Amino acid sequence: MTASLIAQQEARGVRFDAIAAADRQIAQAFARRAELVDEARRYGAATAGDAPRVPGSRWDAATVAEREFVSELACTLRVPQRTAQTLIAESRALTEDLPATREALQNGEITYRHAQVLIGQAWTVPDEAKAAFEASLLRSAGRLTAAKLKYNARKLRERLHPETITARHERSVADRATYFQAEADGMASLVLYDSVDRVQSAYDRVTTAALSLQGPDEPRTLTQLRTDVLTDLLIDGVTPSGLGKGIRATVNVTVPVLTLMGRSEEAGHLEGYGPIDPDTARRLAAGAPSFTRLLVHPETGVVLSVGRTSYKVPKDLKRWLRIRDETCRFPGCNRAAAHSDLDHSLDWQFQGRTAHDNLAHLCPGCHSLKSETGWRLKHLGDGRLEWTSPTGRSFTSEPGTDLATDQPR
Repeated sequence: MTASLIAQQEARGVRFDAIAAADRQIAQAFARRAELVDEARRYGAATAGDAPRVPGSRWDAATVAEREFVSELACTLRVPQRTAQTLIAESRALTEDLPATREALQNGEITYRHAQVLIGQAWTVPDEAKAAFEASLLRSAGRLTAAKLKYNARKLRERLHPETITARHERSVADRATYFQAEADGMASLVLYDSVDRVQSAYDRVTTAALSLQGPDEPRTLTQLRTDVLTDLLIDGVTPSGLGKGIRATVNVTVPVLTLMGRSEEAGHLEGYGPIDPDTARRLAAGAPSFTRLLVHPETGVVLSVGRTSYKVPKDLKRWLRIRDETCRFPGCNRAAAHSDLDHSLDWQFQGRTAHDNLAHLCPGCHSLKSETGWRLKHLGDGRLEWTSPTGRSFTSEPGTDLATDQPR
């Protein structure tokens, strides 16, 4: 090897060393954040009885303090409240239950992803066995990927757990869930989390159906066929009990008028997803029965306010607000507007109006947060909302779709 090549390799090695050093600093920052989050949690719990409560609140002081802390932490870090709750629990675990893991994180020996693996597998390990569980895994954690560490941790946890896997599985089934995730380029993912026998059976059925469609004249791959079979079954299928018969999902697609007329290539907007290509927007607006066709035009004719004449929100205003909001309007909450409440920001009994600039979608949890805690809400205009936390810090919630209107009254 020439001297020049040796020098190049050494220079490359220096860069890898710098990357490793930066990664250690990131791990140390995560350890510091965990300490700060848990210190804030303990402070909030200790002072819960001193916090002012909203008159007529149904929640006790401890509940108010806990919900205020979770919600403001979520807004501060720009994460959903469920993610903030998980962070609080992880920070507490690192501080109280797994001190050696926190130390390894602080020393940059493991990443936060490794720490999360240890925390997740240690939740249900008996207290008397946690130290041994932690020490055994940390011996090799710094040399393993997080996936490999999780595999080792699952095996060790199984040996240490006092309950049978049958009993634990029966409880875990209650956590089954389905998630929608928007992706790039007009694509999305649907994730199913359920008992392995049900998921495996569903996958096998879809695979069998896809295989039956293969042939010399079928250009689609097996993966593409699986996907097409699954989506067709979900959209049009019927369960053995008859569930799903006559049911079609409804989503809203907003299409600029010029795009619809073929005179513009401006993107359409699919509720809950965002921009879609003009051809897809035109196709959906042209007559797909599962889509509501809404045209964007300066003169929509939608009634934006009925003032104090009616508490009930008119149907066209409901639809306009659903398009505007798309989700619950508390910062970071992604609950669909279609499954949230339309709330009078200034309550009706306090002279609040039934108008676009006094209405916003709030999911049941965030609706209660507004009613029971010190959070305050103000409309800024054009669908933007300003939320002020109990500590006086402000956070802005942007509308899902820009439907410009006059400033709020």
